[in-house]
Amino acid sequence: MRSLNEPGRSPVHGMQAMACTSQTLSTQVAIDVLKAGGNALDAAIAASAMQCVVEPGSTSIGGDCFVMYSKGGTGAPLAFNGSGRAPAAATAAAIKQSGATSLERDSAHSVIVPGAVDAWIQLHRDHGSMPFAELLAPAIEAARTGFPIASRNHYDFSAARDFLLTTNRSKDIYLHNGEAPAVGSVLKLPQLANVLEAIAKEGSDVFYRGEYATEMVEELQSLGGLHTLDDFARVSGNYVEPISANYRDQTVYQCPPNGQGVIALLMLNMMSRIKKDPGGPLTPERIHTELEACRLAYGARAGFLADPDLVDVPVEKLLSEEYASKLCSLIDPTAAIEGVPVTELPPHNDTVYISVVDKDRNVCSFINTLYWAFGSGITTKSGITLTNRGMGFVLDESSPNCIAPNKRPLHTIIPAMTYRNGKVDLCFGVMGGEYQAMGHQQFLTRYLDYGCDIQQAMDLPRYMVNPRSGEIELEDGLDQSIRNDLLARGHKIADGEFVIGGSQAIAIDWDNGVLTGGSDPRKDGCAMGY
Repeated sequence: MRSLNEPGRSPVHGMQAMACTSQTLSTQVAIDVLKAGGNALDAAIAASAMQCVVEPGSTSIGGDCFVMYSKGGTGAPLAFNGSGRAPAAATAAAIKQSGATSLERDSAHSVIVPGAVDAWIQLHRDHGSMPFAELLAPAIEAARTGFPIASRNHYDFSAARDFLLTTNRSKDIYLHNGEAPAVGSVLKLPQLANVLEAIAKEGSDVFYRGEYATEMVEELQSLGGLHTLDDFARVSGNYVEPISANYRDQTVYQCPPNGQGVIALLMLNMMSRIKKDPGGPLTPERIHTELEACRLAYGARAGFLADPDLVDVPVEKLLSEEYASKLCSLIDPTAAIEGVPVTELPPHNDTVYISVVDKDRNVCSFINTLYWAFGSGITTKSGITLTNRGMGFVLDESSPNCIAPNKRPLHTIIPAMTYRNGKVDLCFGVMGGEYQAMGHQQFLTRYLDYGCDIQQAMDLPRYMVNPRSGEIELEDGLDQSIRNDLLARGHKIADGEFVIGGSQAIAIDWDNGVLTGGSDPRKDGCAMGY
């Protein structure tokens, strides 16, 4: 239990149902759906749609999603891959021929065909219980009548202001007189309301085969994109077999590649071989060890992870005891490793994660993303902001992540669950792009190994190795003596102020019938239960 004399928040408890999101309006929508008789998946879809409105810098109907769903909280969870693909004409040669030497954020080549809307509709068709139109109604109303800008909203809009000013439509939609909307001001998105209303009434065809598909393709082609109507008409997410690893007395489930869940499991396999530090989770020794595990695991990510439909991803090897032991043997407790390959991927920290448990103990772990803040910055005349997730590809044909026709890029977003004795024990996820694999390890080890409650495990300062530069990023809250110790071990500390990721989680106490939730203070959201 946290000290009540110090700033912070306590975990939230309930017995019937619970929802945790990174935006209070989204959490409230999820709770309203649960109280109206909807199940956990219904609530998550409604919350995600709302977040496409009230967190437009982080997610969009023009983005992607991954979902894990457990019926009744028992048996292995279902996993759904709702990530989009590159156009059929997208090859490294074709893009280079256009004059591009890399996949830039504001280029049409960075836009993959969005998969989120298809995922929502497929999942609702198979597992939903309330009418789909009712789930989108709160988001439609918020977009049409307006919603208040919260603190993290304003922070994200401000950080993206200079980029938004370079865009065609996005600057007029998301900025007020060229400035980030102030905290407490009201933003309306009436064009987006119209699109959501059409999807609610007509389903996915209007988005992937109808007028909005035509609009997106025409917009992208006008900017040099290789997208066609056939690319949009072919969109279909798919159920996939979850992967897992054991940590302590838990089975941790993740979605398989093209997401980086396998890297989170690899890190847990490594940490299971490392003794718990008696001084706690924030000693210099523990921090050094976690950073080195991060460095090694992300090196493996850069070398192996890609779309398994087109590349042989050695998941079994990555999750083997031998591989975890081999990587652990490379960690020097006194010095940082040099020479680990850095990733080709660009930075990314904009995503929303939703955790929901309903009265029947259906459990939904749901993550929706636009990639960078406001994605590519390309917004259609109907207000659909498109992802830049194609930046997960490269143009180096020797890389497993080289762009190719109908290929899915390496994805950073990873919803997760843990099971104990055949039942869901914890539904959780971490936002923050590349940090997510490291974040899963940090959250779980703090929760399972160091006695932190579900909220404390999120609140503690975070750190990670930047997989592009090899430098380490440290949040405030760590003593200067720790920084000095890390420098002495050879770590290079990046300059700047870092706010790393976000998270939500719900734990299920099956014996007492109690749900316990937490929501990351780095975001505007909350956990609510009843």
